[in-house]
Amino acid sequence: MTGSARNFLEFHDVPEAGLRSIVARAGELARAWDKRTMPQSLAGKRIALIADDGGWRNTTAFDLGIQAMGGLCVHAPIGFNVREETGDLAGYLGNWFDMLVIRTKELATLKAVAAASPVPVINARTRSNHPCETLGDLAYIESRRGAIDRLKVVGVAADANILRSWTEASIALPIEVVQVFPERWHVSDTALLNRRFRVSTDMGELLNADVVITDSWPGDAVGDSLAGYRIGTDLLDRLRKDAIYLPCPPVRRGEEVTAEAMEHPLCQSRAAKAFLLHAQNALMEWVVA
Repeated sequence: MTGSARNFLEFHDVPEAGLRSIVARAGELARAWDKRTMPQSLAGKRIALIADDGGWRNTTAFDLGIQAMGGLCVHAPIGFNVREETGDLAGYLGNWFDMLVIRTKELATLKAVAAASPVPVINARTRSNHPCETLGDLAYIESRRGAIDRLKVVGVAADANILRSWTEASIALPIEVVQVFPERWHVSDTALLNRRFRVSTDMGELLNADVVITDSWPGDAVGDSLAGYRIGTDLLDRLRKDAIYLPCPPVRRGEEVTAEAMEHPLCQSRAAKAFLLHAQNALMEWVVA
């Protein structure tokens, strides 16, 4: 963690015990959400929501969750690295708010905000990582399987923010993460490499996976050169019957996944993304505790 604040900039910022408590709490909040009995855990809290990098899903969920738990959410129309120094912005925001939820392009910018901020900072997405997305998926997986221990997670994806957050998770939690993709797109950042993460080009790794994730194909792929890494129903039919397939939105049908595969019983993207809200709510509770 950065300083004394409970920041969430990278998945492994939070100790294992904290992550387990957040994931478990997400399940409780999911039930409270369904019953419309949300705890007012953020009553009296003033939270800034800053999104200078587009997107809508997790920022909408943050806004909704803050209000449902009694907090005050303000959309601050800030662009970083434009007119004011990042450290100055963090200080000004700290005068008014109890927490900053920020979606921005660069992780380095987010770290600079956290270093100068007197209040906690949550990463709502950068181009380098997307820890809330992974946290939500893990909360969903636990709701289905009862535990997240000893998972084998196979990411059929390039070195980008979704896969990198799963790699961060393998640092913090006892899960195995395998990247399956052509070598030119393998994760090589030494800060992420660890004994529970490895790379491969073998799609056979999926056959005994507990969870399979995919992300949009990289923009520098040529033609249909990645066709061998496309997820179709023929492959999903060969996976374990209890496997969970989680394509990451926005899904590009005909690229990383076929249209038919999106209707396969193992594809649980819509149900899993419901837990993005619940996991983020649990995270905010943990941050202000």
